Amino acid sequence: MAEEQGKTGKGINTGKLATSMQKRLSRAQEKVLQKLGKADETRDTAFEEGVANFNKQMAEGTKLQKDLRAYLAAVKTMHDASKRLQDCLADMYEPEWFGKEEVDTIAEEMIEKEMDYCMEETDILWSDYHDKLVDNSMIAMDNYLAQFPDIKARIAKRDRKMTDYDSARHHFGSLQKGKKQDQAKIAKPMSLVEKAAPGWAQGILSAHQIAQTNLTRNQAEEELGRAQKVFEEINVDLQDELPQLWNSRVGFYVNTFQSMAGYQQRFHKDMGKLNQDLNDVMTKLDEQRLANEAAAANHSVTPDAAPKTDTAVAAAAGAATTAVTNGSSEVLPAGVIYKVKAMHDYAATDGDELEMKAGDVVLVLAWENPDEQDDGWLMGVKESHWLENKDLLAKGVFPENFTQKL
Repeated sequence: MAEEQGKTGKGINTGKLATSMQKRLSRAQEKVLQKLGKADETRDTAFEEGVANFNKQMAEGTKLQKDLRAYLAAVKTMHDASKRLQDCLADMYEPEWFGKEEVDTIAEEMIEKEMDYCMEETDILWSDYHDKLVDNSMIAMDNYLAQFPDIKARIAKRDRKMTDYDSARHHFGSLQKGKKQDQAKIAKPMSLVEKAAPGWAQGILSAHQIAQTNLTRNQAEEELGRAQKVFEEINVDLQDELPQLWNSRVGFYVNTFQSMAGYQQRFHKDMGKLNQDLNDVMTKLDEQRLANEAAAANHSVTPDAAPKTDTAVAAAAGAATTAVTNGSSEVLPAGVIYKVKAMHDYAATDGDELEMKAGDVVLVLAWENPDEQDDGWLMGVKESHWLENKDLLAKGVFPENFTQKL
């Protein structure tokens, strides 16, 4: 029994292989005839345009997927580099520096906590940004491209079935042409052999010939019908799907880049705030350095010198700060803390604001009432006004982030 089943299975496999080889041979023969111009080919210009669009869309999607993966890898690299940079800053930030060690003043304690928050929050922002890109952009990209291999395989299958259809069509056509030739042959006078045969035998021969011809023609017609049905089924489905897939690319690209732009905008906005906080810490550390240098200069007095009062110490510190800030090369007017340079134009929107052009140098003044100072705003006078008028009356407020400290 097992031997018989094996033989049967082997026979079936052999039959399938023979059928497959016959189909490949027929397709190859049909393609050769079409290229030589000896057989016509079923053409569909609209479908061919759809296939060209499909190939273009698949190539663009594949490139976008590759570039998006590279972008995610770059985000991960930047995250790691940023973390190492923050860790380096934390390691080299000495305990006695402003903002590092908790000391007696509440301000210093708040600065240190702010410093720790910046480092921790920066790491969270990078991770959150990367995860959102993966979840909402990369996964969507993968799902979008996942539909292309199946459609590509069906397009290739459609081409094969179209060749089968053309081959069956041409075969049936040749039989139809042969039928007309046979009919013409039968109408001709009988040969001497045919005349010599008995009448009943002549009828049998003619009937047999006609039956054989009809059987072959009927088989060819059935094969043509099957080939046409298979081809048209897959052809109709693809004619519906290809335009839909082509039109879907616009919505997909919009969603992909719009979501990425939104994530980037929020990420850089939050990172900008943290970087500003870090910049403020560095600015205050620099102010502490200058104050320490001023204090050290104050204590470098002769033994018979009179001790300075708190007011005198503060004044000396302010003067020293001014000198150090400006490389000990110029003396700033009394009341001026330091100088800044406008990096962008600023149009005043209120009477107490200072109009600035990029490149203007501004002398920063201390606020008479610190409680009136808003975060991110400074009080100052343009250096050009002071040089011309030797007064600090034309003062106004301006946004600190429009300037750079000199």
